Amino acid sequence: MKKNLGAITAIAPLPVFIIGTYDENGTPNAMNAAWGTQCDFDKVFILLGEHKTTDNLKIKRAFTLAFATPETLEISDYFGLESGRKTNKIEAAGAHTAKAKFVDAPVIEEYPLTLECEVVEMQEGDDEFRVIGKIVNTIADERILNAKGEIDHDKLRPLSYDSIAKKYRILGETVGSAFRAGLKIKNKK
Repeated sequence: MKKNLGAITAIAPLPVFIIGTYDENGTPNAMNAAWGTQCDFDKVFILLGEHKTTDNLKIKRAFTLAFATPETLEISDYFGLESGRKTNKIEAAGAHTAKAKFVDAPVIEEYPLTLECEVVEMQEGDDEFRVIGKIVNTIADERILNAKGEIDHDKLRPLSYDSIAKKYRILGETVGSAFRAGLKIKNKK
């Protein structure tokens, strides 16, 4: 028997992204954002409330998007707990930054995978901002790459946010191959 639960946040996984921006003085800021996804080959979509990050995005039109991992869990969660308008979160977390090579935004060195993005669209709505960023570069630690030089998610171990249980999770085991698992049915024709 099925039960109606109403409108809840049941879509999973929600990635745990850390958005890095600079303010008008060049001070780095970071925030934890779970409402985002890749929306095209070279674009990402993020839904944000009003934050220091959105102030910075309006000014700089650039950001970095880092993937939280079990090793960065503590600082990643902290970046979602504190307001960048009140605290220099990078400094308080003891994180280290370098300027991105292709956009005017900070790369937080603790994260093994970071996308450098330019804002191509930013819509302001009722207490929310819809941001589309164009990925102009991907920075990956060699330790998360496979023998072919590609990102290996088993090595990266990206966190996802479980909005129902309010927990961070790691993506699980591989259960099949895309564009192959359904061939048995397709080939029956």
